[in-house]
Amino acid sequence: MGETGPVLVINAGSSSIKYAVFDGALEEILAGSVEICPEDSARPRGCAKRPPVRAAGRCPAVPPDGASGHGQALEIILGRLGQSGIPLASLAAAAHRVVHGGARLTAPCRITPETLAEIRACIPLAPLHNPANLAAIETLAALAPDLPQFANFDTAFHATNPPVATAYAIPQDWRDAGLRRYGFHGTSFQALVENYPKPLPARLLAFHLGNGASACAIENGKSVATTMGYSPLDGLTMGTRSGQLDPAATLRIAAETSPEEALDILNRRSGLLGLSGESPDMRTLLASDSPDARFAIDHFCYWAARHAGALIAAMGGIDAIAFTGGIGENAPEIRDRIVKLLAWTGVSPQDIAIIPAREERQIAAGAMALMRK
Repeated sequence: MGETGPVLVINAGSSSIKYAVFDGALEEILAGSVEICPEDSARPRGCAKRPPVRAAGRCPAVPPDGASGHGQALEIILGRLGQSGIPLASLAAAAHRVVHGGARLTAPCRITPETLAEIRACIPLAPLHNPANLAAIETLAALAPDLPQFANFDTAFHATNPPVATAYAIPQDWRDAGLRRYGFHGTSFQALVENYPKPLPARLLAFHLGNGASACAIENGKSVATTMGYSPLDGLTMGTRSGQLDPAATLRIAAETSPEEALDILNRRSGLLGLSGESPDMRTLLASDSPDARFAIDHFCYWAARHAGALIAAMGGIDAIAFTGGIGENAPEIRDRIVKLLAWTGVSPQDIAIIPAREERQIAAGAMALMRK
């Protein structure tokens, strides 16, 4: 059906593949997800390798209606499309969310062998994310070799950050090796900008709050600073990720365990889960009367507001605040607490917006724009 056919959007992680299908008018006509649990290295979200004492239960080998790998997951997705009257042959393209594009992949693009090589070269920068993105791209290419595929990069929106905001104060040879701040959740922040009620404020503080969480200083529609850095591990307290941590603390954990174990601890056993010993899910913590759960919530809100102060400084002030993401959209208690902590900014209630996350639509739009060219 060429360019008028639907576009399949794939958002592949290590533990699940989310998907959505959009028609030529960018209307969503199908959406869903498939859980993946092939081995211990790809556990469902919140299932820790070494659970805390109060984190009960173990991951099943394969979740109900789930898959034992990205190949099987994509076969399930394509089967669901067919059952919904969207056969593979009708698709105009597939568009993927890719977490890390490095310093060179800073705009949506068609996936070519050269693009794949660049994404693969970024694996050391996003070892938990880019391999899953590559697995989805390569598996879909094997299942549908004639289907054009496109990529949208989470790091791309932050390419407008000035060098002073992205450089680490480390020797030049390490900076040349790619150690710098990149920033993530760019697809979400770009969608927030495009769906914000007009006119867009000149200085907008934006929060993407979910299992992964970050904040961004958006000046005249462009990112000028963000909380995530070299990896999605930096910045705000998250569901299972620690957020900002003294490098010496990381080195101590690695010295007393191993680099691989340290990565697992900081990415999968920390954050709200590590603080509460109960759950990485904000809904569960809000419903809990545990002192540790309340402290985890306090920590989440405190650090969101504290990091926000630095972003406001980067913009030289603030005109409005926007929230997106699962927590940002659906947890008014959390929004209210963060806004209260930022009352000193003078932002009025009418300048606080809640923008539904539309990452998949943004990815589809990028692919369609390239196809039109």
